[in-house]
Amino acid sequence: MLPLLFQIDNLLEGRVNKRPSKYIKTPYVADIICSDTNEEVLGHTASLGCCGLANTNAIILMAPSPNSKSKPKNQANMKCTHTVYLSVVKNIAYDDLIIGIHPKLAEHLTEAALKNNCLSKLKNIKKYRRETSIYIKDKVDSRFDFTGVDQDGIPFIMEVKNVPLADYEDVTENERGKLDFTNCEFNSKVAYFPDGYRKKSTDPVSPRALKHIRELTFIKKETSVRCIMCYVIQRTDINRFQPSVIDPEYRSAFIDAIKAGVEIITMVVKWTKEGNAYFIRDDLPISSL
Repeated sequence: MLPLLFQIDNLLEGRVNKRPSKYIKTPYVADIICSDTNEEVLGHTASLGCCGLANTNAIILMAPSPNSKSKPKNQANMKCTHTVYLSVVKNIAYDDLIIGIHPKLAEHLTEAALKNNCLSKLKNIKKYRRETSIYIKDKVDSRFDFTGVDQDGIPFIMEVKNVPLADYEDVTENERGKLDFTNCEFNSKVAYFPDGYRKKSTDPVSPRALKHIRELTFIKKETSVRCIMCYVIQRTDINRFQPSVIDPEYRSAFIDAIKAGVEIITMVVKWTKEGNAYFIRDDLPISSL
């Protein structure tokens, strides 16, 4: 039986009607039609459009937001009543694919994997803590997701990144439109990180992610601390992972990190429509660099 890592209660299926919302002009809020009631609600989409997984017409799974209230009649005071957590990709030949898209889910899943001894590189750790700020003048100034001490008494730092995106080839959108994936197996995609909106194609997709991996590389070179990048792949239609080719700067930093001794965890998680997340593996192969 697969280890259960996390549960989201009271999930509702919906369809994104408009993002940004017609009421609140921010890409973090969407108008969503509930599948059961046909009621329109305001949903918080922390992942923005997630490259189509939470854009207009996307099928998503959401839950009532903590302390949420009904929509007031005064639109100026409207608040999100629901939070979008998962995206549903309909498939005729296979079961519907459920993808975790809320960024915070990756941290919850990693913590559960630590507590349940699922991570092969971090078995029987002595202790850990969440969100530790580390400062080294002119070199490191970040808050990392996890720090702790492993079973051998060696300190570790682990940064977690959510990986909701995958395709048969990791290429630009224009290049992808020219390719034919008709004969590709559904479960043969490459999961990649990072991807998302940027003003210029030469800009890093995520300056924060780039900063984190570079700082971990520096720490690893200068100390005996174990430095770990954990990529949480919240979908199961994949057979490999790679740093995305659309961000050569991050890709180069990823290669430098491995050469310096930064450890890589590629954790695959399976979601169900009921909101259950199961641990699959933590060693998804990394494509040749």
